[in-house]
Amino acid sequence: MTKLFTPSEINNMKLSNRFVRSATWAAMAADDGASTPQLVDLMVNLAKGGVGLIITGHAYVRQDGQAGPWQLGIYKDGLIPGLQTIVHAVHERGGKIILQLAHAGFYAKSALTRQTPLAPSKVEGLLKSPRKEMSIRDIKEMANSFGEAARRAKRAGFDGVQIHSAHGYLLSQFLSPFFNRRTDEYGGEIQNRARALLEVLQTVRNVVGRNYPILVKLNSQDFIENGLKLEDSVRVGAMLSEGGIDGIELSGGLLTSPKFGPSRMGITSKNREAYFRDEASSFKENINVPLILVGGIRSYHVADRLVDEGTADYISMCRPFIREPDLINRWRSGDLRKATCISDNKCFSPAMAGEGIYCVTEKKEKGL
Repeated sequence: MTKLFTPSEINNMKLSNRFVRSATWAAMAADDGASTPQLVDLMVNLAKGGVGLIITGHAYVRQDGQAGPWQLGIYKDGLIPGLQTIVHAVHERGGKIILQLAHAGFYAKSALTRQTPLAPSKVEGLLKSPRKEMSIRDIKEMANSFGEAARRAKRAGFDGVQIHSAHGYLLSQFLSPFFNRRTDEYGGEIQNRARALLEVLQTVRNVVGRNYPILVKLNSQDFIENGLKLEDSVRVGAMLSEGGIDGIELSGGLLTSPKFGPSRMGITSKNREAYFRDEASSFKENINVPLILVGGIRSYHVADRLVDEGTADYISMCRPFIREPDLINRWRSGDLRKATCISDNKCFSPAMAGEGIYCVTEKKEKGL
């Protein structure tokens, strides 16, 4: 029997298969970050469709960390009841769901937050509007904010949390020499640049306890000049493993880097899938924690080979589930045709327009 459909556990969280829905900004939350019936329906369809583990879209842990409109929030207790509705609905369908904790840092939208974005360092010439370089006190308070957000997530009933440290968001910025020009204990060598992330992990662990799953989403590389390199990322993975992380979802690239954009488009052949597989192999050679691999996976046979050969322990996908939330049930039934997603990235246009994310191509094909 294929490993893809064998049960497994991550820190006592029992999963029915090895498929993960990677965190995806759905643009379906209310203006204040609260859950909505539309967002509940999205998560229910993923659970009904057979996804083993659902990761929510990035939820901002503080109001000054909001990355964009209609983004899910976890910054106050008043949001817990709406989040409980999501969790209850997913659990009713036999699904498992964890909440992704995030802060946009340098890329926070001041038009929404009405505050100056925080950043590890002031990087001149990157953006025209000002950024506030974080003090050590700011960094400590940020770790506490992640901890409080994790407390809310656990209280809401989520099966675990994922710390977002990829794609150029705040904790990713600390890891990257491109963003992090500090000369104190949070800058310089990688052990210093990783300090903020490790402090967040420790704070979250202290809040949720030993037996509650904590995952991290981590860049393998930034794919820009003077960005985070694979060698340093592997070292961060080892430090996270020593710090008690329960699993690493490996991604790469920044919101503005070429690898993050064009690599997502035109995935028309198997050799263009799993574009972080080499980086995953480096992690598996050096780190002994469950590895979740995301990045352009579209074919059942590619996913099966990655897990069977030990390149990854779990397969994470995003856009294929936008078009086919029942993809995993289809594959389980024996219909092993590749995902019908054509990787045109048009799904984010309605999200940017405030309509919520959906497959534009499918809707056009159906004449809707």
